[in-house]
Amino acid sequence: MTRPDDNGAGFPAGNRQLSLSRPHGGGRSLRAWDAADEQLVAEALSRLEPGQRVAVVDDSFGALALGLASLEPDVVADSAALAEGLAVNARANGLPVPAVISWQSVLEAHQSESGSAPGTGDYDAVILKVPRQLEYLAFLLRWCNQVLRPGGWLLTGGMIKHLPDQAVRVYQELVETEAVLPAKKKARLVLCRPGTATLTGWDRLWRGYSVPGRAAPVQGLPAVFARERLDIGSLELLPFIEQAVSSLPGEANVLDLACGNGLLGLTALAVRPDLAVSFADISSQAMISTRANVAATGLAAVSGRCRYYHSDGVPAGSGPFRLALLNPPFHEGGAVGDHIALRLFREASRELSADGELLVVGNRHLGYHHSLRASFTEVEQLHASPRFVVFRCAGPRQAGGRS
Repeated sequence: MTRPDDNGAGFPAGNRQLSLSRPHGGGRSLRAWDAADEQLVAEALSRLEPGQRVAVVDDSFGALALGLASLEPDVVADSAALAEGLAVNARANGLPVPAVISWQSVLEAHQSESGSAPGTGDYDAVILKVPRQLEYLAFLLRWCNQVLRPGGWLLTGGMIKHLPDQAVRVYQELVETEAVLPAKKKARLVLCRPGTATLTGWDRLWRGYSVPGRAAPVQGLPAVFARERLDIGSLELLPFIEQAVSSLPGEANVLDLACGNGLLGLTALAVRPDLAVSFADISSQAMISTRANVAATGLAAVSGRCRYYHSDGVPAGSGPFRLALLNPPFHEGGAVGDHIALRLFREASRELSADGELLVVGNRHLGYHHSLRASFTEVEQLHASPRFVVFRCAGPRQAGGRS
């Protein structure tokens, strides 16, 4: 479901106002853009000329790409959610639907045999929405350095409260800051010229940690959640995964939803290498990382049975699954809440078999024991700690697509 912006005003894009919606709702107070989007578009339009080659990086729901549609920018993003938002909002405004280039496409399809990191071409300008993660910001600035032409420029922006700590240090290390524009509506823009550091030879492109019982470390690219440490919530869920998969029939279908680096699904495979595990995540860098971690098992049969979905949630028709594993995110850009988890509960219920189960861990304060009952007839608390609760959910109310 797509909910139109509830604040009435359109998004200012040069001499027109765009009507923008936020896919899947996410709360009636949430708009499909913020003040940083408005200022990035206004500043970019004032500086760019027709015919210049432009890239838009990590747009949220299409405000940047559609606000700059007259320039026909390339659109690069980590999030699978952007494609849906772009499609809905482009059609609502009578604009062509831009294609989205994911890091999966960039880093997998075009990486050279020498290991040097690729670009997508030479750009006159890159318009970048600053991420919350510091090392992902470093990744993006390094990528911009290698794809900007001599004399090209980079315009970055974000809401001040969402800018990562120590961002100033990363800018100082990697790019030439030309101007820090005056803050407006609690948003900040920074205009930069490219530096010399690129992704080639960067020793922090891949980071990971060791897991007991696994020979190879679990690794992740910079946009992946908890790539350098085992997340506490996942740690509390792991023993129950081992118990749950031990009784599954041979080659049963298992889903690692919002998989990150694939740790939950890899744990299932470590106990039962005969399972068919699917991995799904909104982040393209998470999917690249998961593929690499599955390949590092060295088990060709395991790799051959795995499926990978770069998707915003559970792809319709991907099931039925006998077991779904979930450590749900509660951040979506600057928005914090349980709206993502509630949607994932519904989608997991839809794609489980009638005898399927969901294992989920969540922060105690989010009260998932109440919300899970909307999607499952049985909700059992397996474990509780001061911060987290683990649930086993059975009796999916929408199994096989039934409402």
